[in-house]
Amino acid sequence: MLASVGFLLLNFLALSAASTYPNYHAEFHDDDEEISDSAKWWQTGAFYQIYPRSFKDSNGDGVGDLNGISSNLPYLKDLGITATWLSPIFTSPMADFGYDIANFTEIAPIFGTMADFEALMVKAKELDIKIILDFVPNHSSDECDWFKRSAAGEEEYKDFYVWHPGRMVDGKRQPPSNWISVFHGPAWEWHPGRKEYYLHQFVKKQPDLNYRNPKVREAMNNVLRFWLAKGVSGFRIDAVPHVFELGPNAQNEYRDEPRNDGDNDPNDYGYLQHIYTVDQPETIDLVYSWRAVLDEFQRENGGEDRILMAETYSPIEIVMKYYGNGTAEGAQLPFNFLLISELTNASNAQAYAMTVQKWLQYMPAGRTANWVLGNHDKPRVGSRLGSDRVDMLNMLITTLPGASVTYQGEELGMTDVWISWKDTVDPSACNTNPSIYEQFSRDPERTPFQWSNAKDAGFSNANKTWLPIGPDYQVVNVEQENQTPLSHLNIYKKLLSLRKESKTLQQGATEVKALNGAVLAVKRMLQNEQTYITVLNIYDGVETVNLQQFFNDLPQELQVVVISGRSIVKEGDLVKTDSIQLQPKDSLVLRSTSTFYSGYSSGGQFPLPWSIYLGLGQVALYLSYRQILTLN
Repeated sequence: MLASVGFLLLNFLALSAASTYPNYHAEFHDDDEEISDSAKWWQTGAFYQIYPRSFKDSNGDGVGDLNGISSNLPYLKDLGITATWLSPIFTSPMADFGYDIANFTEIAPIFGTMADFEALMVKAKELDIKIILDFVPNHSSDECDWFKRSAAGEEEYKDFYVWHPGRMVDGKRQPPSNWISVFHGPAWEWHPGRKEYYLHQFVKKQPDLNYRNPKVREAMNNVLRFWLAKGVSGFRIDAVPHVFELGPNAQNEYRDEPRNDGDNDPNDYGYLQHIYTVDQPETIDLVYSWRAVLDEFQRENGGEDRILMAETYSPIEIVMKYYGNGTAEGAQLPFNFLLISELTNASNAQAYAMTVQKWLQYMPAGRTANWVLGNHDKPRVGSRLGSDRVDMLNMLITTLPGASVTYQGEELGMTDVWISWKDTVDPSACNTNPSIYEQFSRDPERTPFQWSNAKDAGFSNANKTWLPIGPDYQVVNVEQENQTPLSHLNIYKKLLSLRKESKTLQQGATEVKALNGAVLAVKRMLQNEQTYITVLNIYDGVETVNLQQFFNDLPQELQVVVISGRSIVKEGDLVKTDSIQLQPKDSLVLRSTSTFYSGYSSGGQFPLPWSIYLGLGQVALYLSYRQILTLN
């Protein structure tokens, strides 16, 4: 009798666990497979973009600088940031605010000195924050020594840039092709000294380098090596798709690009279909060659991975090639801009789900996803998708698999600032006119970071900052939000802390589903670990959803881990999975309260830990032994 009780007890406990603590799926790992802890630092990294001009001014000139960044690295540490990418800090006449580089291995005086940079590297190392630099390969400044020598016809530099004598039309010299600059107007500029046109896909003070010249490739490889030797952990590659353009034909003629019938302004970049000036096949191989430079440096010097992050808004089939192929490695993180380019304020939950799934479905096996909400070239997420969606979007990018990328201020919920034509400084806008400049300006998302409610939002003590301060700085700032428990800032901190402590969020499998038109849900699951569910109510109605209808292996209750400022539940509450109620624009991160499960799903059975089976087996044997003694 006692033996039978022991046997029944063992089965009862196993079945009880099966119905109460669902956790993982059979397809993840074999029962005896160990979960790897060897993820690279960047694979689940929290990346943070700093736009140096607008982060912190340390010397009162109204422009941010390196010492301002150094003094506030503890802020990034407090956030939980893994690495910070700095927009260009190199010597430049600032025609495009640092993206027109005169010397690729010097620090611009407006940002400080090389000694300041080296001090920043020391501070970052102390805090275990990695530094990523901007690498701008497509062009230099026309004030770069290379360009001056090329324009003068020096043999060593003669073909460092893309030059052409132009074409004769009705006896008059014309540009070599009809190509248009990204920043409005012709992409060819006549140089009176050399008496030839040079190509500039951006402003005319940014001549395009000629990567068909091996000397140019090696010169830029040496730029990478220089900064690697300074201790940086990698590079964000700027404007990658533009690096190559279709070369001239046998008659030394460039082809015109075809018209885009949807645009009637002949000076607008959208006027043409850019089939010859972006996404040329050689570009991918060039990125692979830069990865080889980083890998060579690592082999020779040791240490952790040095990485490439590639900026490309190309079609996704092309973006995926940047990861690498069967024989060559590419960028570890080609930027995923789908959340920027494919979602609008009107997008529903199905659109969100499709956007997330698109990247995961196209991404080659074994690669790492990344999720970018904003940058210095695009309207801030709070302005683009709604300031009342900031928390849910930060929940989304920090609980999806892979790395997250945050643009400075978006952890606070900073929004775009209206800039008058008089105060506009962005060349993309200044090359237009007062009636249309706003649709081209990037100044609104580049305004100074808001540290406090003090003068100039704590950014500077100058009489005038390089761009105006946001009018909401007295409420939206670090000091204020640090004191508010459910501020955007504190929610962001909790999310990064949660990802650092959760193996599931770092390594688990992912399901992304629209539960209806308003609610998006993300499930993360990993064997022997807690399951997480992130739910977002994208719209303005109260929503009640049954997670059991959409996801297998969920318990009857989940625990609330992170809430938004709109939630009526509290952290630590238990909520029924068949009736999760979400307030308008509400979002929650939930998790299971147990890590083990035994039952059937997807044709597989999941055992409890062997220690539990062993203990229960010993109980059963003991009861059987007692039964034998009783019978004797």
